[in-house]
Amino acid sequence: MSTPNANLLDSAPFGRVIPAMVTPMKSDGAIDYDAAAALAQHLVSDGADGLLVNGTTGESPVTHLEEKVKLVQVVKQAVDVPVISGAGSNDTAHTVRMAEMTQDAGADGLLIVMPYYSRPSQSGIVAHYKAVNEVAEKPIIVYDVPGRTGLHVTTSTYQRLAEFEHIAAVKDATGNIAEALVKRRLTNLVWYSGDDSLYLPFLAMGAVGVISVAADVAAKPMRQLAEAFDSGDIRKAQELAAQSEPVITALNGDGFQAVMAKAALKIKGYIPGTTMREPNVGPSARELDKAEEGMRRAGLL
Repeated sequence: MSTPNANLLDSAPFGRVIPAMVTPMKSDGAIDYDAAAALAQHLVSDGADGLLVNGTTGESPVTHLEEKVKLVQVVKQAVDVPVISGAGSNDTAHTVRMAEMTQDAGADGLLIVMPYYSRPSQSGIVAHYKAVNEVAEKPIIVYDVPGRTGLHVTTSTYQRLAEFEHIAAVKDATGNIAEALVKRRLTNLVWYSGDDSLYLPFLAMGAVGVISVAADVAAKPMRQLAEAFDSGDIRKAQELAAQSEPVITALNGDGFQAVMAKAALKIKGYIPGTTMREPNVGPSARELDKAEEGMRRAGLL
């Protein structure tokens, strides 16, 4: 059953469908900034209304600060949508420096991942974000991804984070919808799904959109899904979620999202090559075939 003009979704300050953009590279591993600008324009034309650069899918662990700054500048000049920059590290001092420089470069928001590997206490997590908040001039999006960080962040910690002036939103890749519902209601932070496969359930619990790997090639159907949900046409939203499942599985299923996103974008013709910086290596023929099959089954080719 649908409810015309229901407007079930809250406003999305950074965009509704935000691809986690890859960082195109030349054959020698240098960043291809012209290709990055062209890719950003393709993604917006496909339906993205926000972009994330310098995220994990953008190979942020192996790009350098000056490269991150230039990438923000180039993409901001290429498109007229909010541009979020990843600026997180397990080193608080380095995170603060990245936050300062990427916001000065023009980023509209800062994606700050929970400190990974170091395994800080809950008080340590709060101290990390407090340090970033003190230098922030742009909104901060907390990135909670325990599969990469090894951290479980408690509801009480979320409540402490929500007290910081510049913390505005959460990219939730915990996979725990029940906890996310409680945390969102207790903090009033804006919630984004950080898990492509849980996009529709997260909208149902109050998220406003998705920060997505699959949106690199599936921004249009993901935008249509949000529009269907917002209008109350839940069955249409379900159909679109099912339609996108093959490409979501293809790009995320093996855990090599940056590799598979570059494979899909090369097949789509949106980037000229699939060079990556080690320890990641570019997609194999099997991975290229897997990306192509997933896109075909999702109706994207």
